[in-house]
Amino acid sequence: MRIAMFTETFLPSTDGIVTRLCATLRYLEREGHEVLLFAPSGSPREYASATIVGIPAMPFILYPEKRYALPLPRIGRKVKAFRPDLIHVVNPAFLGIGGIYYAWRFHLPLIASYHTNVPAYAHHYKLDFLEPALWWYFRTLHNRAQLNLATSRATLRELEKHGFQNLELWERGVDVDLYQRARRSEAMRKRLAPKAGPDDPVLLYVGRLASEKNIERIRPCMDAIPNLHLAIVGDGPHRPELERIFAGTKAHFTGYMHGEELAQAYASADAFLFPSTTETLGLVLFEAMATGLPILAADSPPTREVLEDGRAGFIFNPNSTDEMIETVKTVMSDEGKRSAVRERGLQIARSLDWEGPSKQLLGHYHRVCEMYGVLAGAVQSSTR
Repeated sequence: MRIAMFTETFLPSTDGIVTRLCATLRYLEREGHEVLLFAPSGSPREYASATIVGIPAMPFILYPEKRYALPLPRIGRKVKAFRPDLIHVVNPAFLGIGGIYYAWRFHLPLIASYHTNVPAYAHHYKLDFLEPALWWYFRTLHNRAQLNLATSRATLRELEKHGFQNLELWERGVDVDLYQRARRSEAMRKRLAPKAGPDDPVLLYVGRLASEKNIERIRPCMDAIPNLHLAIVGDGPHRPELERIFAGTKAHFTGYMHGEELAQAYASADAFLFPSTTETLGLVLFEAMATGLPILAADSPPTREVLEDGRAGFIFNPNSTDEMIETVKTVMSDEGKRSAVRERGLQIARSLDWEGPSKQLLGHYHRVCEMYGVLAGAVQSSTR
């Protein structure tokens, strides 16, 4: 099968979308499929035998680290020359418009996948008035597709509520070979929390440092628990403000980590703290689970789904500072409770890998191509 993909983000950026997309490309290579991937400039020219076409990009005003590309006419020439069997637009917003257009222009089946709850971000940037328009915009883009994929059941229900059509679930995954407790390292622990004693608890946050992640809400925990250390792994536009907020505490900013280095970071902490309520899934939760970390997370429908309503992690009210502090105190002082959720998290992670979701996606590709062929045949018959 020949697949043309459009993505708003790719390597060297690091986020859940890139993680899932890289796993998909590796699987498609093993299965003998050809991929042409359109991505913002700065990406490698090839990944897992997929040819990557970099499109000139510019920094996004609200998030300078993220570069957004707009579709150019040469995209159409490359799509036409490649002769794909279908087009998959990953999180369409800007560049993805080109994929949607050329699927229509060349009469190709179209799949879209939804990974980022952008309308929910409006509140965090004091742009609440834009939320209805954002839902309209993304609904309009996605409803051009024969199939729309959501990465959690909670997100799927949210999209249904906002009028998205042709929805299916794209299952979750995690690299269980990479993320393991055996990667624990005293040297990494010292890097995460340079001033931590052997008995001091070390909490870990992994992800983008952006306003919508609610990282600043962790600060009261640092004040209430004097020996608590926090390792913040990641980077982003909110970092200078966060460094100001956490000044004078035992919080330590490490910047980005990748691959085995990141796996060591998970394995070397004592618990994982997840304050965000705007995720569509939260792949970092599965990475923490696979490493045997107990998870403390702000309540939201996708997070509650991942943590099985509290069986696989501790859930607190995101609007209650006192509840978050008490949750951290309880988790850090009760080994029995930590052990119970840790074991359930490991059970969940061990049942996952990237083979299943990638195989499922390939099945969706075949089904949409068959469905599109039937529809095209029906249209041709009706016009004879």
